Amino acid sequence: MLISWEWLADYVTLDAPIDQVVDRWALSGLNHESTEWVEGVPVIDLEVTSNRADCLGHIGIAREAAVLYSLALKIPAVDLPTSKQSVHEVLEVENLFPEACPRYTARVIRGVKIGPSPEWFAKRLRTIGIRPINNVVDATNYVMMECGQPLHAFDLNRIASNRVVVRPAAQKENFKAIDHRSYVLDPQMVVIGDSRSALALGGVMGGSDSEVSETTVDLLIEAASFEPMAIRRTARRLKLHSPSSHRFERRIDPQGLDFASRRCCQWILQFAGGQLLDGWIDTGAEPKVSSRIPLRRSRITRVLGIEVPWERCQDILSRLGCSLETEQESLVAVPPSFRQDLTREIDLIEEIARVHGYEAIPEDAMVPMVASAARPKDTMMHTVRSIACASGFSETLNPSLIGKAAIDRISPWTVQDPLGTSVPLLEGASHLRRSLIPSLIAARLHNQSQSNRDVRLFETANVYLSQTEQLRGDQLPKEQYNFGCIAESEPRLVRGVFEEMIDRIWGQEGPELEERMVDFDFLDKGSSIAWFLQGSMIAWVGSLSRSLAQANKVDGPVALGELDLDLLLASARSVPKLRTLSPYPAILRDLNFIVDEGVLWGQILSTIEQSAGELCKEVVFREIYRDTKRDGQGKKRVLLTLTIQSDSETLKGEQADAVVSRVVSACEAQRGAKLLAG
Repeated sequence: MLISWEWLADYVTLDAPIDQVVDRWALSGLNHESTEWVEGVPVIDLEVTSNRADCLGHIGIAREAAVLYSLALKIPAVDLPTSKQSVHEVLEVENLFPEACPRYTARVIRGVKIGPSPEWFAKRLRTIGIRPINNVVDATNYVMMECGQPLHAFDLNRIASNRVVVRPAAQKENFKAIDHRSYVLDPQMVVIGDSRSALALGGVMGGSDSEVSETTVDLLIEAASFEPMAIRRTARRLKLHSPSSHRFERRIDPQGLDFASRRCCQWILQFAGGQLLDGWIDTGAEPKVSSRIPLRRSRITRVLGIEVPWERCQDILSRLGCSLETEQESLVAVPPSFRQDLTREIDLIEEIARVHGYEAIPEDAMVPMVASAARPKDTMMHTVRSIACASGFSETLNPSLIGKAAIDRISPWTVQDPLGTSVPLLEGASHLRRSLIPSLIAARLHNQSQSNRDVRLFETANVYLSQTEQLRGDQLPKEQYNFGCIAESEPRLVRGVFEEMIDRIWGQEGPELEERMVDFDFLDKGSSIAWFLQGSMIAWVGSLSRSLAQANKVDGPVALGELDLDLLLASARSVPKLRTLSPYPAILRDLNFIVDEGVLWGQILSTIEQSAGELCKEVVFREIYRDTKRDGQGKKRVLLTLTIQSDSETLKGEQADAVVSRVVSACEAQRGAKLLAG
C-alpha cells in the first residue's frame, strides 16, 4: 500500500519524523517496505496483511497513526446539494445475484463536463502510481485510495433502458473490459449489465461499452460490496487482478458505501460540475451490527504477562473505534464495521498489546502457562499411528485433490460423483477425493519407480463425500476422517492392523461389529471384507484387482484398506482398563477344520466364541489350505488355535477336552465343519 505523506496530512497532523513514524507502524503490524520521493513528495510503501482491509486507504493508515500517537483523526465532511429530481425517476436497479453481491448502490449526476483534473489532484494520484485519466475517473480512484472503497463510474446514456441488472454471467459470455481485452465468463462470476449486455465485471473491472469518455454528460456512480470468494475466484480464473479486486477480496467496510459514494460525487461536482439527483438506489439490506465481545481485565495480564492500566486499555479500544460498555473488571466491546477482523477476546488483547507497544513487554515477562490436556482424538491418533508404524508402515501426506483416471474413481464410501473445485489448484487435479486409496496408490507407484517396491504406506486425512446428487449453495460435503493403508502383502496383514486398532481403542467393552463380504469393482472378487457398525461401514480390506494393477503398472500383490476414524472415535474408551493376568498355565489346542469354500472365518470365530465358554481366552487364525485331491472341489481347510486357561486354578486335560468338544460339535452343527484327525 503506497501512502503519500502529503496526502496523509489531510487526516492527521504528525509532527514526528517520517523514520520514527514508519518504525512505529512496523512495530504495530504495518511493515515498512521502503520510502521514496516522487515529485518532491515522500511516498511510503507499507505491507498490509490480508485481514486489515481497513488499512487499504489513506484514512485507515491515518487512523492507525492517530491511535498510536493519541492524535485527533480528521474525517472530511461531505455536504452535497441535490436537485429536485429523484434518482428513481431516471434509473432502475435489480439485483439478481445477492449471494455474490449483497449490496449494490447507485447515484446519478447529470450535466457533467469531462476534462482533466486539477494538477494538485492528479499529482496525488501520480505519486502513488495511478495514471490520471479525467476528472470523473480520477475522482473514483482518489476516493478508493482515500477510504479503501472501490467505485465505478458509468456513462448513463450508454446503459440500455436506464436499467442496471446485477446478475450471474451466462455460460461462456463474452465481455470486453476497459483494458480492451475480451474475457470469457462463467455463471459464478458477477456481471453488472443492462437489458442488452454486460457493462462491467463486478468487483474486478469496468467494461469498454459503458466507460466514461469525452462525450459523457450523465453519470451513474456505483458503490457496492461483493463476497470475497466470488471476486477472488473471478480474478484468478481470468488472471485479471485490479486494485478493486484486491480490496474486495479482503472484505471492505460494509457501512462505508454511503460515505464513499457521496465523497466521490463531491469531487465530481467540484471538478466537472453538473447536478446530483436526489437520493440513491440501495438494493441491499442494512449491514449486520458487529458482534459484542466481552473482555476480562484479568485475561489481559494473563496473556501479556504485564499489567496494562485498565484506563489505558479502554482508551486504546475507544480510539480504534470500538463502542464500550465498561464495568470495574470487565467490558463489552462492539468493534466498528471497518474492523471485521475483531471477533474474539484475544483479538482485543492483541490490539491493546500492539498499540501499547510490544517493546513495553519485557523479554522475561512471566506468562502463566498450563499444559493442555490431550483430546480423545489426540489419544486415539497416537494409538493408531503407533500400531501402524509398529507394523512397518510409513506415514504419507498427499493433496486432497485428484484427477479423472480410473484409480481416482475409487470410492467405497459413496456412489455420488466427486466434488469439483471452481479453480484447479493442481494441474490435472480438480476433484476432491472420496477415498485415500487413489493417493496411496500414486505414492506406491512413485516409490516403485525409485526401486522401493516393498513399501507399506498409510495416511490419515479427510475424504469429502457428497450426500446428494447436487449440493445446494448452503450445503457442505461430509468430511470423514479416515485411515488408509497400502502394503505389498495379503489382505490379512491389513486386517490384523485394523483389528489391533479396534481392540486397543475400544477394548472388550466396545460395540459388536458385523463382518460381511463386499464386492468393490477395484478389488479382486472374494478378497474383500468389510465391518459394519449398526449398518454403517466402519472399515474394509481387500486386494487391488489385477486388471487395475496391470493397467497402472503396479508390481506384485497389493493389499488395501480404509478405516473410518470418526466412527472409531465415537465408541473409544476414555481411559484404558487393565486386565488381570492369570497366574495359571494355559493349554493350547490346534484344530484343523474342513469347511465349504463359502464359510467365512468370521462365521467360524463367532460360532467358537458362543460355544467355547469362559475358559477359552483366545482364538487365533493360523492359515487356510486347499487340497482338492483329498477334500474335493469347493472345500478348504482352516487351521486355528484355542488358548484355554482358568483364572482360579490349573486346568486338567479333561477340562480342556470338554471345551474342544463343545467347539467341534458347534462347528459341525452350525457350519458343516469336519475336524481332521491328527
